[in-house]
Amino acid sequence: MGWSGGSPDYAVGAVPRRSFVPTVVVVLAVALVGLLVYGVVNRSEDTTLDDAVKAGKRPVAPEATLALPLLNGPGKSMLGDRRGKVVVLNFWASWCEPCRAEAKILERAHRMLQQSGTGTVLGATYNDAAEDSHRFEREFKITYPSVRDVGTKLAKAYGTRALPETFVLDGNGRIVAISRGQISQRFLDDALARAKGDAAS
Repeated sequence: MGWSGGSPDYAVGAVPRRSFVPTVVVVLAVALVGLLVYGVVNRSEDTTLDDAVKAGKRPVAPEATLALPLLNGPGKSMLGDRRGKVVVLNFWASWCEPCRAEAKILERAHRMLQQSGTGTVLGATYNDAAEDSHRFEREFKITYPSVRDVGTKLAKAYGTRALPETFVLDGNGRIVAISRGQISQRFLDDALARAKGDAAS
C-alpha cells in the first residue's frame, strides 16, 4: 500500500517528488510569459509602420544609411542618397509571380519620375540569385536601379516577409504609403501624389 511501519515509501533525506511540481509550473509559466512578450514585441515592430501610415502619420523610413551592393555595376547605394526625392522602394524577386505582374507599373512610374526630376523607383532583391534578377530585368526592360538585400536586413527592417511589398517615401525620407502585396496603378498614383508635395522639401 506504499507504507511500511508508518513511514512513507521513499528514502530518508530524499526530496518528495511532489515538491518538483511547483518548480516545473513556475519554469513553464516564465517561459510562456517570455514567449508572449516576444510575440507582442515582434508583432509591434512589424505593424508600427503600417499603423502609423494608416493613422495619417509619416514614419521615418528605416535603415536609410544601410549601404547595399548594386545589382548592376560596382558600388553600393542607400536610401539616404536620395533625400529630397520621392522614392518608390519595391522588394522583389524573379521567382515572385506578382512581382512580374507589377513590373510594368513600376517601370512606367520610374520613367515618369525621372522625366519630371522628382524621384526614382528603387528595387531591393529578396533572396534572389543575381543572374536570375538580371534575366528578370531584361525580360521586363527594367531601367530603375536595384540593390541586393543580402541577408534581407533591409526587408526585415520594413517587416517584409512576403513579396512583393512597396513603400513610397516623400522627399524627407518618410513613408507615405505601404502596399503589402501586388500594387495597382491607382495605389501608386495616389501615393505619388501625396509624396510629391514634399519631394523638394
